[in-house]
Amino acid sequence: MNNLPEPIPSPDTIIRSGPLTWVQQWHWFERTIPPPRRVNPTPLADHCHVPPPATLADIHDALASLTARHEALRTTIDPLRPVQRVHRADWAPLPVDCVEVPVVDADTLEAATAALAALPIDPERNPPWRARVVLQAGKPRAVLMATHHVVIDGWGLAVLINQLHDQLLGDDAPVEPCLHPLDTVAAQHRGHAVAAEREWLTRLESNPTGVLAPFGGSGNGEGRYRLQYRSVGAYDDLDRVARRYRASPEVVVLAALAHDVATRTGEHRFLASVVVSNRARAALRSSIGVRALTVPVQIDLRPGAAFGEVVASITAASTAAYRHGQWRPAELVAAQARMDRRRGVVTVPTIEYNCYSWPRDYLVPTENTPSGGSATWITSVPDEPCETLYVDLSRDEGFVTLDVTVGDHLLDAGQAVALPARLCGLLRTLADGAECPVPARSLTPAASGWWRAPQGWVCLPRVEDLLRDHAGVLDVKVAPSGDTAGDGDEPHLVAHVRVAPDVTPADLHRHVLDHLGEVPGIMAPDRYVLSPDGLDSGRLSDQSCTAADGTKTPQIPSRPPAPGAERALAAAVAAVRPGDLPVGSLDSPDALDMNRCLADHGVTLVAVPRLLALLHQFGFTGITSDELAGTASLGHLAAALEPLPPRAPRGGETSP
Repeated sequence: MNNLPEPIPSPDTIIRSGPLTWVQQWHWFERTIPPPRRVNPTPLADHCHVPPPATLADIHDALASLTARHEALRTTIDPLRPVQRVHRADWAPLPVDCVEVPVVDADTLEAATAALAALPIDPERNPPWRARVVLQAGKPRAVLMATHHVVIDGWGLAVLINQLHDQLLGDDAPVEPCLHPLDTVAAQHRGHAVAAEREWLTRLESNPTGVLAPFGGSGNGEGRYRLQYRSVGAYDDLDRVARRYRASPEVVVLAALAHDVATRTGEHRFLASVVVSNRARAALRSSIGVRALTVPVQIDLRPGAAFGEVVASITAASTAAYRHGQWRPAELVAAQARMDRRRGVVTVPTIEYNCYSWPRDYLVPTENTPSGGSATWITSVPDEPCETLYVDLSRDEGFVTLDVTVGDHLLDAGQAVALPARLCGLLRTLADGAECPVPARSLTPAASGWWRAPQGWVCLPRVEDLLRDHAGVLDVKVAPSGDTAGDGDEPHLVAHVRVAPDVTPADLHRHVLDHLGEVPGIMAPDRYVLSPDGLDSGRLSDQSCTAADGTKTPQIPSRPPAPGAERALAAAVAAVRPGDLPVGSLDSPDALDMNRCLADHGVTLVAVPRLLALLHQFGFTGITSDELAGTASLGHLAAALEPLPPRAPRGGETSP
């Protein structure tokens, strides 16, 4: 968010307003993340055919009727605060245009829908949707629709498309009540959300990180692979397996993915972040508002278990995760960042799993292949590493589509392409009656230089390189150890560092925390024990603090902001954090600790847009919203700030 927002729509058109729901808050924050790094596609897009003899006028009438029926289609959001506003049905012209094509076939519609999805939607000042009518020889043949995720989710888009098609058919079925997210704000039980937050953090803390990290990937780890794999045969195989185990196809694919991870890595306990949509009640099934949320599914696989047992465990885990799903994303991310920084660990979700039924702009086919056949497209985007394996499932028109996004330090190109093909192969084997038990150990050896810590994998050469980058470090040797004095027999990582006299353990510990999550491919164990040359374990213990879980970390002294960028960031943090006192008090910017992360100061996601806007007012740019959600210290963030370029006056000349 490098520019201050423009004025919001006129208040004369607003009929009601209120806060965003907890589910909406994440998508509201996510719209501020640079598009290449967003998890969810924005906008979403889909299409439907126009039944004859419907005309262009009928399409406009149907869209006007749907706009009057659904408040979500006339909702805008505040750019700096999590607030939404519902407008009158006639507050803005219908965002509809037309495009003429030579022929309307499956490939044309897919490309046209993806092109519409690539167009930005401004949900702050305009309707959160747009439509495009596809004409052939002047007659409407299809309607494409795109919606913004902060107001309408994927399920809601499908409901909207179906209702549009019904109206074009002349269906006069009675209109069911349509709930808006504002109608459910009061039902957000804070006590349940706090309990769910605690459960989520407990699951994160007790699971290994970087499960896939040591088992492949390219050497540089600087890009990501995005691919789409289609299989006609897997469509019937998936149905047969789902009927065999009496589970949904979506659960079967997640179970197959968990089985593959265990086979590849030897890990039998890990987390998968799974997107579900809360549509249990009839009124919610006809609502187009945002209900989808991500829940942590705890995967526990018994070595030797047949695939039927895997499906049953995944079903039970998904149900349990769903019950705890209504958490507060803004507070949750901050709580996780505080936990990670205290433990000196970057917790990375192993798997993100979602079910899509719409094309994304970055998955437009680049080869001439039949839309109903099997095809693979793959690209690598430099300088945008992806720390998580994303697997997305869709089942449309007789084929299964698996979309994979993964960093090239986790899986190289060949491994990325092989993953969806391997999953479809497993479905075929299961459909033929095999049991496919879970292997007791990994069938693939870990790459050289990786070590299995109690809470995840760590790349020893990367840690050594990281410490060598610190000024005053003369020599580094990182090795696992279970018998360091004072730490018992639990295995952990020890960094033996020879340093100049002015370098302290606190300096090195802060350096690790500030840079650990910014080196592609590096995964942290539960702690780092830093032993500079000439510093015995007793002196190290004197400079350490013990956390609630028994973890010892060097105690880092507080540091006030220095002049310039640090003071600007400190002032912005002081202005947005809750319950802050006026400048000049003990909680003024001068009292902010620049060695702590944003979450340590009580700032959550909902305050990040305002913080960035204040930095812009103070004349600084250079950091993005997703960077503020991590464990980097304020001092490290301030070092990335850059002065805004001077504005050119009239005539085009730049002022001195």
